[in-house]
Amino acid sequence: MLHPPFSSALLLLLAAPEPGDGSTQARRFVQTEQFSFHQRIIIRVPRMPAEAAPAAAAPRAPVRWVEKKSRKCVPLDSLVGASVPTSESVDLVANDGTRLRARFVDGCKALDFYSGFYMRPTVDGQVCAKRDAIRARSGGTCQIREFRQLLPQR
Repeated sequence: MLHPPFSSALLLLLAAPEPGDGSTQARRFVQTEQFSFHQRIIIRVPRMPAEAAPAAAAPRAPVRWVEKKSRKCVPLDSLVGASVPTSESVDLVANDGTRLRARFVDGCKALDFYSGFYMRPTVDGQVCAKRDAIRARSGGTCQIREFRQLLPQR
């Protein structure tokens, strides 16, 4: 079905005389085709490398994280890195330095085999617990149960 502004223009084009001397009133036939374009965007979140201490410096004790209650959704474009501490969760790092732990409904064994994972962008630009999933590079999906904010233990 043609939209109203285009239907009258197409009819005029079909009825227009052939270019030339103007003596013939032959109709030109226009062949039309329809194209559909589909776009799929997937964002790859790289795994962060383990922090290496300089050779001259004394080794530091690993940071212990305490989990606190957090928001349900996180802006996807604020995530800059991640680490996979266990198969039950992924630690996400935002561009402002905050750290969040995404806990899964059921464990996510697929993350053990590959470095990194994917997240599909949503219409609202957020990744939300109880709605979205993390996609392992092997093809499996891991449903996010909740987010927890990570704070260094003092």
